[in-house]
Parts: sequence; structure tokens; C-alpha cells
Amino acid sequence: MTRRSDAGPSGPETARAAGRRGPATGAAPHPIHRRTPRERPASRRRTSDDPPAAASLDPVLLFLRSLWEVDHGLARASRAMQSRTGVTGPQRLVLRIVAQSPGISAGDLARVMHLHPSSLTGVLRRLVQRGLLRRRVHPGDSRRAVLTVTLRGRVAARPSATSVEGRVRRALDGLPRSQVDAAQDLLAALAASLGHR
Repeated sequence: MTRRSDAGPSGPETARAAGRRGPATGAAPHPIHRRTPRERPASRRRTSDDPPAAASLDPVLLFLRSLWEVDHGLARASRAMQSRTGVTGPQRLVLRIVAQSPGISAGDLARVMHLHPSSLTGVLRRLVQRGLLRRRVHPGDSRRAVLTVTLRGRVAARPSATSVEGRVRRALDGLPRSQVDAAQDLLAALAASLGHR
């Protein structure tokens, strides 16, 4: 699906700019005209306190830098939340999903989270041991286990502005829905490229 870029002029404005430059010649275009819409957002990610080496980073490296920054931020927020509530960010995500879908199977939960079931084994075990999650055999299929959140789990998963989820929600609420959807598409494509899905 094609999206209009907000990073630079397009359509009639681009045509008028091309007309002002006149017919093509052997002269190199002015640097401002060599920048593509894809390059402009990357340049805005450079900050005033960046060292000189950051000026030479290409858009992919700048994007990777942002991903690492988000990854480290999520880890810090998760540790801070764990010190306050005893629940990490991934554990809270599991509790929130199960609370909204009581009786969900472990396999379906893994599919919802785009994870292999083995990646959730430790998380589920710890939540069950702490009395936040209840795991029972499916009444119609003894090979399946279904999950429900306990009262303690509901308390741990209640909405909170200081949770990892609350901080992410604050950031998303400040953006147009079109940008959030575009970011979701980008992250899905990146996850697929990395072989996670």
C-alpha cells in the first residue's frame, strides 16, 4: 500500500520546482534538490548534541540507533516497573492479554504475541508460581492448557500511567492515527525481515 510521504514536497510543488531548475544539464543539482523524501526524516533524527561522527551516518544506521534507544528505554522502564509492582513489562503484557481473553490457550497467546510458545514458557511459569495467573487443563482437550488471570493478577495488570504500557500509550496518543498505523506496518515488515515471523 502506498502512502504519501510527509517528508518533502510532491506533486505540483515538485513539478514547479523542477520547472524552475530548467532542462537537465551536465551540472550537478544543488544539494537541497539531491535529498530524497526518504533521507529527510533521517536527518531530523540527528540532535544538536550528536558527536561529529553522527553526521556521516546513513539512514539505516540512524534508524538502528533509534531502535536500540527504544529497546534500552523499554528495558529501563520494565525494570523500574518491576521494582514498584513486582511485574516486568513482558509479564504485564501477558496478564493484560489474558485478562481480555480469559480461557485463552498458551498456544493462542503465543500467536497473539507473535512469539514461539517456548519463548513464553518461563514467563507463564513465573506468573503461575506467583499466583497472578491460573493454568488449567482445557475441559474439552486434555492436551491443551487454558489461562485465566487471578484477582492478584488483575490488580497487577490494572491500568497505570507509570507502566510501560502507559508510557507507550502517552507517546501514541500524541500522534495522528495514520502515523501510528505506518509505524505498525514498518515494525511488522522489520520483524518479518529479521525472521521473527
